Amino acid sequence: RDGICRLTDTLYTKTVQFFDINYQLAQADDKTAIFENWCDFLNYFDASVSVQLSFINQGTQRGEAEKAVNIPAQEDAFNSIRTEYRDMLKNQLAKGNNGLVKAKYITFAIEADSLGAAKSRLARIETDVLNNFKLLGVSARPMTGYERLKMLHGIFHPEGGQFAFDFSWLAPSGLSTKDFIAPSSFRFGEGRYFRMGRKIGAVSFLEILAPELNDRILSDILDLETGVIVNLHIHSIDQTEAIKTIKRKITDLDKMKIEEQKKAVRSGYDMDIIPSDLATFGSEAKNLLQDLQSRNERMFLLTFLVVNMADTKRKLENDVFAAAGIAQKNNCALTRLD
Repeated sequence: RDGICRLTDTLYTKTVQFFDINYQLAQADDKTAIFENWCDFLNYFDASVSVQLSFINQGTQRGEAEKAVNIPAQEDAFNSIRTEYRDMLKNQLAKGNNGLVKAKYITFAIEADSLGAAKSRLARIETDVLNNFKLLGVSARPMTGYERLKMLHGIFHPEGGQFAFDFSWLAPSGLSTKDFIAPSSFRFGEGRYFRMGRKIGAVSFLEILAPELNDRILSDILDLETGVIVNLHIHSIDQTEAIKTIKRKITDLDKMKIEEQKKAVRSGYDMDIIPSDLATFGSEAKNLLQDLQSRNERMFLLTFLVVNMADTKRKLENDVFAAAGIAQKNNCALTRLD
């Protein structure tokens, strides 16, 4: 009920929902400040915490959306303004973003021997995460068990449907929470597609080939008027481990360099001429080492996943093509997973 989910015997997670901030419209100084705070936010997570950022764009039921914009009349002189505003919202809804609802979540996972141990540690991380969001000027709130299940039910039932569940039903029915959120069917057998209920989906991962990524890439993918789920799995590497790894790489590169130089001497040409790849990677590795050692940077493993869902294969292929176009624009590649 308190929102802690046990994934394996020792892995526990908790989710916080967070909301938008006007980053794109901010002044350059404010942008820099927000970005630096965001870097500090990510640096907070050490190697024992796995983090996942989830961005979910889903079509809502038309009725629900209309209910949300329906402003009831009241006993005062402002009903004409209310009517005008309601009509404007309904008009926007009719021609707007396909009734997409956009939600953002951060989920963090830790290893613990028991629920008690996990509880206290997750509570501490949650408080720090909420404080970090406050520094960024972003409103955020922890999610209860019911809310997490409702969110998962929404993902597994993209065509909509009522979520009926209460924790008191579990014991008498002998069912687990999974039984209440599972989709009507899962079908994996068509290579690079999967079917979930009546929808057809595809998952791609972003191959980061660019030396630097623009801060717009994520918002561009989420601005596509399609049902898309973006997951960023972030895992921080222990600082000493990261430094050791880079040093090993530099040693390997130096060894290759010496071998190339020996080959050059044997062949009778200048030993300063070495393959350009070796020179490039050598300087990059040294810069990375300097960042880790003297600039207090951290090293992260990142998996960037994009899930597209659609009613037909043709629509799905168009959606995937649009997302791949954004990746290409940023000198990256979107690779489909089977």
